[in-house]
Amino acid sequence: MGILTLLLVLPLFGAALIAALPSDSRQMIRAVALATGLLTLMLAWALLVNFDTASSAMQFYEMHHWNARMGTSFALGIDGFSLPMVLLATLLGFVALLASGGIRQSVKAYYLLMLVLEAAMLGVFMAQDWALFYLFWESTLIPLFFLINRWGGVNRQGASLNFFLYTMGGSVFMLISLLVLFDTLPGHSFAMVELAGAAVELPERTQLLLFLGFLVGFGVKMPIFPMHGWLPLAHVEAPSPVSILLSGILLKMGSYGLVRAAAMLPQGVEALQWILLTLALVSLIYGGLLAWRQSDLKAMIAYSSVSHMGVVLVGIAALNTAGLTGAVMQMVAHGLVAGALFLLIGLLYERTKTRDINDYSSLVRVTPRFAVLTTLAFVAAVGLPGTVGFIAELHAIIGGFERWGWLVLLLSFGVMISAAYAIRTVGRLFTGPVRPRMRHITDLQRGEMLAASVLTAAILLLGFFPAPALRLVSASVAQLSSVFGA
Repeated sequence: MGILTLLLVLPLFGAALIAALPSDSRQMIRAVALATGLLTLMLAWALLVNFDTASSAMQFYEMHHWNARMGTSFALGIDGFSLPMVLLATLLGFVALLASGGIRQSVKAYYLLMLVLEAAMLGVFMAQDWALFYLFWESTLIPLFFLINRWGGVNRQGASLNFFLYTMGGSVFMLISLLVLFDTLPGHSFAMVELAGAAVELPERTQLLLFLGFLVGFGVKMPIFPMHGWLPLAHVEAPSPVSILLSGILLKMGSYGLVRAAAMLPQGVEALQWILLTLALVSLIYGGLLAWRQSDLKAMIAYSSVSHMGVVLVGIAALNTAGLTGAVMQMVAHGLVAGALFLLIGLLYERTKTRDINDYSSLVRVTPRFAVLTTLAFVAAVGLPGTVGFIAELHAIIGGFERWGWLVLLLSFGVMISAAYAIRTVGRLFTGPVRPRMRHITDLQRGEMLAASVLTAAILLLGFFPAPALRLVSASVAQLSSVFGA
């Protein structure tokens, strides 16, 4: 068994162990889930030891044929695009499990579904066969549907159904594009390498139509305007640990898939470059304005995700080295920032039972540890120097300027909107008189402090020392940008 297969199977093995435990053994179930998440995290980060940052080729590659007639295989591999996502997924997966201590209802089913969800997400980033990719892609829907539907808020049924229908509807377009590509290949294979080799030879018009199918499928998951309708409701109603994975990882599956599709259909993505830029800028500004208008803290972070993923799309649309580097770094940055914010706001909601920003003031006097970490997370969301958000947005702006010139200043306008609602939120939460009902809120406890500190430390560490992360993605970015002559 290869190391990637082991990484994929480990969360499923933990889920099977939990399934065998009695339902009333809550402490044992949580201990098994945390141990599984920690082992998965350690195994994923051990990949860095033997990963060659100078190579753009697939590494740790393993392949087993399934059905030769259908051209399907169990093929796994990682490169500079997928490894950062695998590392991020295992980190946020463990943090989400740590933050799940407040779950009291159907604990066994909850942790089982969380581990199955982690395995499916890892499968998406490691799959090197489009049929396998699609299988893992759709597999994330089932645990997420039940996690939102059973443990969510008041409107959880509508939120879970909305999420399911949006994603399923987008997946139909992706599946159609995959089947058309499969039919064009003489050998009829779903292998990513073989499909990419055949797709490059297709006429520009055909590539354009096929890429549009991928854009709809992946755009719903990112999400980009106007396919973002499911996101705010799902985020608001989902339990906070699920929101950490939903925003931190699930959205990245869409942008990751779009990068893979762009590499496979270069003429199609070049023909749609201006449309991608338009969608990116509209998403960036529109998401920021809607976030600015929110009083519900979770809704604000949800709409800010639409804005931040617009930065990712700007980087992808630039199709040059700086832009693609900015896109990957923004995927990492947003995963860490959104994960930290949903974790902290979720912990605050558990204590106060309100997410309305107008109900708070001067929490810095009552919960100083919470105040410091939340302020750092909002600073990173703005992209100030010293945080990983700055590194990501700087590369995206440079890449956009190289491609479109001064038009990219609109991206800076989106950043200013982010700064406006971030400063307003910090001011409302931590200044003014202490409200009587907030005087006895407990500050972050040891486990909560550990989870939040890990994410904020990563935000600052990658902000001050971005070189290792940039080296990790550089070879793959250079190889892809060379396809577009950049």
